[in-house]
Formats: sequence, C-alpha cells, structure tokens
Amino acid sequence: MKRKPKLGQNFLVDDRARHAIADALGDVSQRTVIEIGPGRGAITEILAPRAGRLIALELDRELAPALAQRFSGQSKVEIVEIDVLRADLSTLVPPGGTADVIGNLPYYITSDILLKLFTAGSAGLLSRAVVMMQREVADRVSASPGVRDYGLLSATAQMNARVDHLFTLPPSAFSPPPEVYSTVLRLHFAPRFAELGVDATGFDAFLKQSFAQKRKTLENNLRAAGYSSSKLAVSWPTVIPRQARAESLGLEPMAELYRALTSQAEAPSSCTAQ
Repeated sequence: MKRKPKLGQNFLVDDRARHAIADALGDVSQRTVIEIGPGRGAITEILAPRAGRLIALELDRELAPALAQRFSGQSKVEIVEIDVLRADLSTLVPPGGTADVIGNLPYYITSDILLKLFTAGSAGLLSRAVVMMQREVADRVSASPGVRDYGLLSATAQMNARVDHLFTLPPSAFSPPPEVYSTVLRLHFAPRFAELGVDATGFDAFLKQSFAQKRKTLENNLRAAGYSSSKLAVSWPTVIPRQARAESLGLEPMAELYRALTSQAEAPSSCTAQ
C-alpha cells in the first residue's frame, strides 16, 4: 500500500535493522512495552508475540485504525491513537511495576519526547528504552563533556539515564529515504539526583541557566541568571576553573557547585527555570 507520508514520517523498511532494534530491548516476555510511533508495524509485528503486553501509540489517523485491525486478534497488543506527548504514561505501566519503551522518534519532537521519558524514568515508571533518532541528536545525547556536541541535552540525558550508542542506519533503510542518518540508542533509566545530592527540579533549572549561552563562561551565564559575583566567589569549587564553560564540565562538579550555591541562605530572585 502506497501512501503519501505526513507528520514527518519515514518508514523503516530494512528487515535486518528492524530485528536488531527489537532484539536490543532484550527479553520482554514478562514486560509491558510501549511503542512510540509504530507506523506500519515493522517493529510491532516482531514484538507482538514476544512482549507480555504491547501498547503502541500512533498519532496518524489512518495508520492507527489499520494497525488496530491488523492486530485485533492478539489480546496482548493494544493500539492507541494518541500523541505521545499527550499520553499519560503512568496509566500504561502495570501497578507497582515498570515498562520499557521502543520507537522511531519523530525528528521534529525528539527532544520533547526524550524529556517526557526522562521524567517518567525519574518517577520510577520506566526501566529502559531503545529509541531511534536523527544521528546529530543522538550524538548530542551521548556526547561526553569537553566535546563539541556536549550541551544541555547531553547533561540532562546523562543525569537521567545510562546511554548506549548501538548503531547508525543510512537513509536507504527507510521509505521514503530521509535526508539524514538515524542512530539507535539504548537508555537505562537511572536518575542520579539522589546520588549527587541535588533536587531534580532545582538542578534541572540550574543546568538550563548554566548552558544558556554556549559562548559564555559558566560564571557569566550564572551571573546573567541572577547569582551575584560575591555569592559565586564564596561557592565556587576549586575543581572548576573560573573561566570554564559548562560544556567542559561533568555532572559531578556541576552538582558540587549547585549544592554550594543552594546552601547559601539567600537565593537569587531571578533564578528560575526557563
């Protein structure tokens, strides 16, 4: 069946690739799996007999009913016509348990979906995810401090999950072929907020302030966020050079600075999440 792609859709047609993506999730026989954007069901049909329960979230008004009809005879498979960003993931996870996620994330909302998954992971709803995205975005998610691609998305991702870079697919693996390469990542949700002694809401806001302008030093970004020079001077850890930029620093020294700043009695009035 030929159809005009919409919603930025590029359908996975490489048979070896779709099996490799499904296999990367591991044994799901006793697991609830949430699939984001099943499209024509390339991965859905592999997971349907494997998963303890498979819930596929599809926004497309033509694809969703077609998938529902196709898998209507399989009681463990549920097709939900919904925008993943509007879905309440807590209602899809078994009580007292966790779910796994798999999907080819739409390029234009990849970051938004990742942030939603990190929030769910921090809430103890998700265990792992195998997700495909534009290669450039995947490089940012998995980048290490000190390299060009490291930034707010990298720090946020690595604060919430262990990131495994699995493999990259060429445009020819899709129909129609996109103009970019796509990379598959595996995320093991393991929030580090308690480990690093920081609160999630405050530290997330602090990271946004720290990476606000990439060309500025960390100190200048924080001054712009409302921290006074005297407060920064008193709180500044010796492990952080005064001219350092946020992208050169790992999460540990960033958390050390945040703890020192928040331990001060007076917080900057304009220091809010952006």
